[in-house]
Amino acid sequence: MRTLGATGLPVSPLGLGLAALGRPGYINLGHHDDVGDTAVEAMQRHAHAVLDEAYEGGVRYYDAARSYGRGEAFLAAWLKRRGLSRADVTVGSKWGYTYTADWRVDAEEHEVKDLTVQTLRRQLGETRALLGDHLALYQIHSATLESGVLDDAAVRDELARLREDGVLVGFTATGPRQSDTIERALEVGGFDAVQATWNLHERSAGAALAAAHDAGVGVIVKEALANGRLTGRGDGANGPLAAAARERNTTPDALALAAVLAQPWAGVVLSGAATVDTLHSNLAALEVLWDAELEERLAGLAEPPEDYWERRAELAWN
Repeated sequence: MRTLGATGLPVSPLGLGLAALGRPGYINLGHHDDVGDTAVEAMQRHAHAVLDEAYEGGVRYYDAARSYGRGEAFLAAWLKRRGLSRADVTVGSKWGYTYTADWRVDAEEHEVKDLTVQTLRRQLGETRALLGDHLALYQIHSATLESGVLDDAAVRDELARLREDGVLVGFTATGPRQSDTIERALEVGGFDAVQATWNLHERSAGAALAAAHDAGVGVIVKEALANGRLTGRGDGANGPLAAAARERNTTPDALALAAVLAQPWAGVVLSGAATVDTLHSNLAALEVLWDAELEERLAGLAEPPEDYWERRAELAWN
């Protein structure tokens, strides 16, 4: 266990994100096969099985969002069933996207982004109705410079009141200008945590995340496996990542996660596992030694940020 930056929040090195567990549609490679039965009750049982294994495996940080379908509801029901309190686990969630797919995987639009203070107030109420006192960290979902949310006085006032009420405040960054967003957030201040994408394909935010860490801001890393591209379903099936994993007697996903866990600024690295087997494979990353030889050998996997995010935008739901 460790604390998340200067927040004092207790977290585990590996956390669990519920993006792929709370809704039948998502952009992870092979998500359709992972979900199976998409009835709400079946998906809740499935999510709880993964959550149970995560907890038994030492995971103590859980990350949800209003747009993750029933992710918050599944998490809330699991916390109640297990009798877990805020002293046992740290829970974060996010506001800014509204889930609109109506439990369909063929929806034309799965979520709608709106970072206005009206959405913040509405979704905070919805989140608190489900997670109650478990909510320790509330994050702006996919903040960008273009959205203007970091400088929105009404939003900032609302978030300041939330901090005074005992809930820490963070933001997630997205897109090829993640670094610019993080730098602006550090300039305006008022944030306890940042969540951003960093993986073997997309390393551009590394320096900005290091600066955030040095400033005491907790760093959470999302999409560490590039939505499945850095697994046996994607680039990890062949090529240098697969070869290196075989030589180290591990799996491509564990090796790719180990690369992120090795970054000195990474407070929590999120697993996006949607099955128990995938979770076990992800947890194996905690036993993998990332060294200079691997760093040099796999440095060529890095892509220009614009190319990475363009390819991500082309990923199909399910």
